[in-house]
Amino acid sequence: MAAIKKAVLAYSGGLDTSVILKWIKKTHGCEVITLTADLGQDEDLGGIEEKALGTGAKKAFVEDLQEEFARDFIFPMMRACAMYEGGYLLGTSIARPLIAKRLVEIARDEGADALAHGATGKGNDQVRFELTATALAPELSVIAPWREWDFKSRTDLINFAKDSGIPVPVTQEKPYSCDRNLLHVSFEGGELEDPWAEPGPGTFELCAPVENAPNEPEIISIDFEAGDPVAVNNEPLSPAKLMKTLNALGGRHGVGRLDMVENRFVGMKSRGVYETPGGSILRAAHRDLEGLTLDREVMRVRDGLIPKYAEMVYYGYWYSPEREALQAFIDKSQEKVTGTVRLKLYKGGVYPLGRKSPHSLYSADLATFEQDSLYNQADAAGFIKLAGLRLRGFKKP
Repeated sequence: MAAIKKAVLAYSGGLDTSVILKWIKKTHGCEVITLTADLGQDEDLGGIEEKALGTGAKKAFVEDLQEEFARDFIFPMMRACAMYEGGYLLGTSIARPLIAKRLVEIARDEGADALAHGATGKGNDQVRFELTATALAPELSVIAPWREWDFKSRTDLINFAKDSGIPVPVTQEKPYSCDRNLLHVSFEGGELEDPWAEPGPGTFELCAPVENAPNEPEIISIDFEAGDPVAVNNEPLSPAKLMKTLNALGGRHGVGRLDMVENRFVGMKSRGVYETPGGSILRAAHRDLEGLTLDREVMRVRDGLIPKYAEMVYYGYWYSPEREALQAFIDKSQEKVTGTVRLKLYKGGVYPLGRKSPHSLYSADLATFEQDSLYNQADAAGFIKLAGLRLRGFKKP
């Protein structure tokens, strides 16, 4: 790696990234600028700028990116109904390209020649950060300390922090590795490293255990325009506020819990617990409205693309030409996915109760079991005969 003069670090203010900040300065002898992104992780970011500067940062950015995150990342992915390996709604995956994009933008504005992140060499996040950087600014170098330094344990980090004058938290370490934002909270580590072990009570943060959820269901409605949610219970909301509202509603009723073993991009299996209450409600409502408004063949094509789209997000290819091409098709398909869905939330479940749309493709006159003048049932005999022609094997009847 060529000599680095200035790097922009994704900085949370915790022990790991504080150590990384100091380590970069000592190892690479360069200036460090930090970026702390507020993506709805529900943390008090007050004082984090002072902490970064006190640890040696030349400049510290603390930015509220919640509306951009919901509008430009969560919602486009929701229009695609993306779901990885049949369950994961990609809460961590979709946040990384936004953080990396801002790292690139700040690097260019500040004349930096490198980006830095605290992702480990075993996980997916290193790939997501660096593929985004490759797509947007291939000229920038990347510093990934977990792949470079000699530290082997958290004790090593604590000792380095003490030697470097970095305040070390005195609170008991949580057993889990957690990531939280507007879309979800994830848990890995602790007892979850045993696929047979039941998740502990510490993995309940957004969602109530179903046994503690209210015994009475709650009825809500969501309005959509061109595939995007715009209002809850007839109240127009900004994208970020809408996500927070649905998270509160779903979390109260235990909606959105997922415990799964997934396949990381780097090749290993990993067990995680995810809580995605608002996203689970949105996906159920969105798919239900599509049943009313989306042409059958368009839906089949789009559904066939869901696994590929989800892989692109999970693997870090948000800024790839293939994801952008798929998004163009998906957004075209969503032009008339406008209307309202009424749902019941109860004991971890989301149950659509009704849907309406000015672009409805449903015809009560055609679907009725009563007498109608639009459909001649006798015509079905010829349809069935032709549909079954190949099953005869060209044998005579």
